Amino acid sequence: MKLQILTPKKVVLEEEIESITAPAKDGEITVLAHHTPLFTLLKEGIVKIKHDAKETFLSIGSGYLETDGKKVYLLVSSAYHQDEIDESELTKAHEEAKKKVKEAPTDKERHEAMATLRKSLIDIKLLQKVKKTKRSI
Repeated sequence: MKLQILTPKKVVLEEEIESITAPAKDGEITVLAHHTPLFTLLKEGIVKIKHDAKETFLSIGSGYLETDGKKVYLLVSSAYHQDEIDESELTKAHEEAKKKVKEAPTDKERHEAMATLRKSLIDIKLLQKVKKTKRSI
């Protein structure tokens, strides 16, 4: 099955896969070859891709998933491969976001800080999954 992950800026990934698990609005969804045609909303979270007996993880922003059973398209606001996330920078960004949430003078700034905090938590979970997967191999 062919997968294509797109953001407004670029094609993030394009490859043959066995399956993809993504954070749909109402819970996780796994798409395999010959899946029933589907169009669904995605929320921020972690995508797991299985291919060649390996698992790859990406952190995504909200968007859409569409499949016809032969191809899967993810159109998302952002997508970062597990190798693009620097753990030390992530820890720093997470701490800064927590501080900004507490100290934000306006609701708008607090909401922006909360969005950054949510994103950092997703990325932290992604790195934990990657470490767990590497240990179990």
